[in-house]
Amino acid sequence: MTKQVSTGDDKLTILENINLEVVAGDSVAVVGASGSGKSTLLGLLAGLDTPSSGKVHLDGQDIFSLDEDARAAVRGRILGFVFQSFQLLPALTAIENVMLPLELTGANEVYTPALRLLERVGLGMRLKHYPRQLSGGEQQRVAIARAFVTQPQLLLADEPTGNLDSATGAQIIELMFELNRERGTTLVLVTHDEAISSRCAWRIRLAGGKIVN
Repeated sequence: MTKQVSTGDDKLTILENINLEVVAGDSVAVVGASGSGKSTLLGLLAGLDTPSSGKVHLDGQDIFSLDEDARAAVRGRILGFVFQSFQLLPALTAIENVMLPLELTGANEVYTPALRLLERVGLGMRLKHYPRQLSGGEQQRVAIARAFVTQPQLLLADEPTGNLDSATGAQIIELMFELNRERGTTLVLVTHDEAISSRCAWRIRLAGGKIVN
């Protein structure tokens, strides 16, 4: 897979000839310097961005053979995503943001699972707060709870502990690897955090848009 973007008369190559297979139940850390293409890779794996060439198969499905609605349906069925910029809906409270993925799947019970996860990430007292009323670290914890609430088969996370203090970060790390261990959730994590990358079964290093080891 390759990803290029136009810059006037030229093209900038962000990722070049990426060849990668992640087996169900694996844990993978994607590491590398800023600008090496880590976040772009994660977005492509989720079908949130499109490659210039190549394919992405998610759970056996070529996701770029699908239209956006069908890709969204695949994501809703199997995928949780923690964005570096949180991507919380500003008009929804913390608990409403976490309940939303369950509501979109048609789940019968949405409040209790959302409540339990928010309590688990230390936000039991912030249920009715809107994103603008939360600190950056609190918004990140809401985003993490939202990604976990559907108990996804695959969790993609972009710097999941980047805005958290060390104690909360350690708690989130444990929650991620508990999902991996107990539910077989596949983890693909972009991180600079050695505590995360050292616990993953695999570490992929990007440099200049290429996998170097």
